[in-house]
Amino acid sequence: MECVVQRACKGRPREFDVDEALAAALRVFWSKGYEGASLTDLTEAMGVTRPSLYAAFGNKEALFRKALDLYEREKLAYVGEALKAPTSRGVAERLLRGALEMQTSDHEPRGCMRVIGSVSCGPEAESIRADLMARRQSSQRALCDRMEQAKDEGDLPDGTDVEGLCAYLGAILQGMSIQAGSGATKAQLEALVETSLAVWPGK
Repeated sequence: MECVVQRACKGRPREFDVDEALAAALRVFWSKGYEGASLTDLTEAMGVTRPSLYAAFGNKEALFRKALDLYEREKLAYVGEALKAPTSRGVAERLLRGALEMQTSDHEPRGCMRVIGSVSCGPEAESIRADLMARRQSSQRALCDRMEQAKDEGDLPDGTDVEGLCAYLGAILQGMSIQAGSGATKAQLEALVETSLAVWPGK
């Protein structure tokens, strides 16, 4: 684990584990969104002073971006694996079931951090909203490229509207996140997954 030593406000050395502090910040942002997470919330969860937070991570915006990078590496790893599935239906199933497991875990905040962050951003956090949108669009582009490949391989019907199909899947995933964050049970979301797979046009 990488550790950093900064000076607390009274000039005394303060040591903390950067990885653990960032993981704690991630949970606060995931639970409360960017604007809902106050600096007090963050410093208390991370076990650091404000000067130490600024010295190690920069400002709140920079900390959020680092937390989001960590979230994507650790919590959304299933997305990259899903794109490797041999069929379009397999891709959809891995995405849906991966989201289901992650968003309904008893050990993590519910919902998707990227969705929670984007819907809770006001005009003063426009740069954060823009970053979240760019990340989501990049993920959507990778999904559409994979579905275009499936169409070229005959796994999807010739007349398939790939962009529309990916937008549909994205809407289901976003809806799952919002419902999970609003208290939907795993069984309820499982039913949504099964229905979505039942109407999937691929093999």
